[in-house]
Amino acid sequence: SRLINAERIKSGDDVADSNTEATRIIGLSTAIANPHDLADWIGIKVRGRSNDSVGLYNFRPSVRPVPTTVHLSGFAGRHYCPRMATMNKPCYSAIQEYSPSKPVIIFVASRRQTRLTALDLITYAASDQNPTSFLGCNDEYIQSVAETLNDVSLRHTITFGIGLHHAGLSSKDRDVVEQLFLNGDIQVLVATATLAWGVNLPAHLVIVKGTEYFDGKESRYVDYPVTDILQMIGRAGRPQFDKEAVACVMVEESKKNFYKKFLYNPFPVESCLAPKLPDTLNAEIAIGTITSVEECLGYLDWTFYARRVRLNPSYYGVESDSEEHTTEFLYKTAMNCIDVLKTQGCVDQKDDGANALSITSLGITASKYYLSHKTPKQMLNSVRKCRQIIKQQSEVAKDTKFSSEDSPSFSFPLQLEEICARAILFYLSHIHEFDELPVRHNEEHLNLTMSKSLPWDVLPPGKAVNAPSEEELLEIMAEPHTKCFLLLQAHMMRSNLPISDYINDTKTAIEQVPRLLAAMEFVLSEDMTAEGSFDIFCMFSIVRQVFKSQIKPGTDPLSQLPSMSSNKIRSLKSPSSHTLRDFVINIRQGVKVNVPAKTVTFMKNLPLFVAENIKILLETDKVSKFNHGVIIFDLKLEAPTDNKSNISGGRVNSSGFMVAIGTF
Repeated sequence: SRLINAERIKSGDDVADSNTEATRIIGLSTAIANPHDLADWIGIKVRGRSNDSVGLYNFRPSVRPVPTTVHLSGFAGRHYCPRMATMNKPCYSAIQEYSPSKPVIIFVASRRQTRLTALDLITYAASDQNPTSFLGCNDEYIQSVAETLNDVSLRHTITFGIGLHHAGLSSKDRDVVEQLFLNGDIQVLVATATLAWGVNLPAHLVIVKGTEYFDGKESRYVDYPVTDILQMIGRAGRPQFDKEAVACVMVEESKKNFYKKFLYNPFPVESCLAPKLPDTLNAEIAIGTITSVEECLGYLDWTFYARRVRLNPSYYGVESDSEEHTTEFLYKTAMNCIDVLKTQGCVDQKDDGANALSITSLGITASKYYLSHKTPKQMLNSVRKCRQIIKQQSEVAKDTKFSSEDSPSFSFPLQLEEICARAILFYLSHIHEFDELPVRHNEEHLNLTMSKSLPWDVLPPGKAVNAPSEEELLEIMAEPHTKCFLLLQAHMMRSNLPISDYINDTKTAIEQVPRLLAAMEFVLSEDMTAEGSFDIFCMFSIVRQVFKSQIKPGTDPLSQLPSMSSNKIRSLKSPSSHTLRDFVINIRQGVKVNVPAKTVTFMKNLPLFVAENIKILLETDKVSKFNHGVIIFDLKLEAPTDNKSNISGGRVNSSGFMVAIGTF
C-alpha cells in the first residue's frame, strides 16, 4: 500500500491529508470462528480494537446474495455403492419438486457416479413418459453437438438434457458441456466436487449426493471437509435470475445430526504448518534467515502455529495451556524438526555454545528445487545405485564403450544406454514427490495390463529377485510410484493409455520430470568423486533427449534421420564411421554416402561443435594431495553458411546445449 501511495504522489494525487492507505491485498475465506486470531497474526486492523479504519469483515455462513433453503436427508445403508443407488430416485423427485424447469447441479464423488446417476435420471424420466424433459433445445441441434464429443457416455446422456463434468473428460468436451448448461440447452449437470471450486456455474437447485469420496491413499471412503460441502451448496442461487435457491444434502443416516449441527456453525482455523515445518525451516536456513537454534525458536514463536498452540493446546497435544508447557512443546517441536533435517543430511549443527545451523548441499537442493526434505538424500542414494549399475555394465561392455582411434567420438553402447536410462527413470519415479499420485479403485489391474505392453518391468534394477506372485504383483501395481514409472514409459513409447483418467495423471507426472532430473543432476554434481560419476552425468543428458523426443533409450540415433531404415543403417556403418558425427563430417568433406538425397541434405544442415585451444592449469594441494585446476578452451560451432537456425547475430544460443567435461 505504501508503494501505491508513492505512485499516487508521483502522479499528482493529494494523499498528504489522508490517514488511510490504499488497499493492496484482499483475502477471502469461508466463514471462520476465530477471525480475530487470524487478523491479529496478519496485522489487520479490527473494529473496536483501535480508532483506525477497519480491515476485517466477518459474515455468518447464512449471509448470501440469494437466500438458500437447505434440505438435509439421511439414507440408511452400510455399503457405499448401494447407498448411492438409493439416492437416485430422491434426486429425480427433488428436481421435479424444487426445480422442474430451472438449472440443476448434482455433485457426486466419482466419475463413475456421474455416469450411473445420469443414466438413472434418464430412466426415471422415461418412466414418466417424458425422456427429454431435461432438454432445452431441439433434437437436431443436440444430436449435431453430441457427434462432436469424444466421451461415449456424455454423447449419450447429453441428448436427454443431462451433462457430465469431471476431470476425465477432454477439455473440449468440458467446454461444450459448460456452454450448453449456461445457455439452458441442458437442464441437469452431474459433476464431481472439483466443479464447486473450479468453474463458475451457478444453478437454482444443487444436490449434494453423498458426502464421502474414496481416498486411494487410505484405500477407504472418507468425508468431505465441511468447507467443501458449503462450497457445493454455494453454487445454489443465480443472483441475476433467482430470488431464492434450494440445496439438498444427502448423507449417510448416522451423519445427519452432525451436518445438521455443524453445517452452519463455522469451525476455527487451525494451523497446518506442523507436517511441513521441516521443509519450511530448511528453506529459511538455506536463505540465511535462521542461523542458530535460538533463531529457529524465535521464528517458530512468530508463526500462526505457535499462536494456536497457546490458544487451543489440546488440539495440538499440549499438556495444558500454561506458558511452561507450551514453551516446552514448541522447543521440542523445533528440535525434532532440526533432528529430522540432520538425519536427512540437509542441515549441520555445530556443537559450540552458539548452536549454529548451516545448510548442506542436500538442503540447498530441497530449497532450490522445491522438494521435500526427504527427497535429496533419496536422490543421492539413487544416483549412487545408478552409478554402480553403470560401473557393472561398463565392465561387461568395456570393449565397445568407445569407438576406434579413427573415430574418437564418445558414445555409450546402446544396450548400456537403455539399462542406465531405465535405472534413472525408475528411481526418479520412486521419490517422495510422487507419493500422492492417485491410484484409483481397481487401477492396479489396469496397471498390470499396461505393464505387459511396455518394455521395462517394474522391479528394481540391478537386483536379482524372485518373480513375485500374482498377489504380490498386484500390490506392486497398486503403488503410486509403480504407476508413475509405467506412465513415464507409456509417454516415452507413445503407447495408448487404458482410460482417459491416465491422461491427466501423465500430465501431472511429466510436468515434474524436468525439475526432478535437474535436482538429481545437482545432487550428483556435489558427489562426483567416485568412479562412474561422469558416465551417469552424461546419461542425464541422454535421458532428457529421449524423453523429449519420445524415443526408447538404446535406439540408434541414426534411425531419427529421414528415410533411414534399420537395414540401411546396418549397411552404412563401418569401423571408422558409425556415429552421426562421423557421417556429417564425411558428407561435408565430399565423401559419398549411400543414403537418400533427403538424408544427405538433412545431415549437411546439422551443426557440429569442436573444442579447440584446450589449456589445463593444475595445482596440487600439499596437504590433501588433491589436484585443483582450470580448463580453458574455445567452443567452435561448425555449421553450413546457409544454416541460420542455431545462430543469431554471429553468436550461438547457449541455452540449447550443455558442455560436459570429465575423464573416462
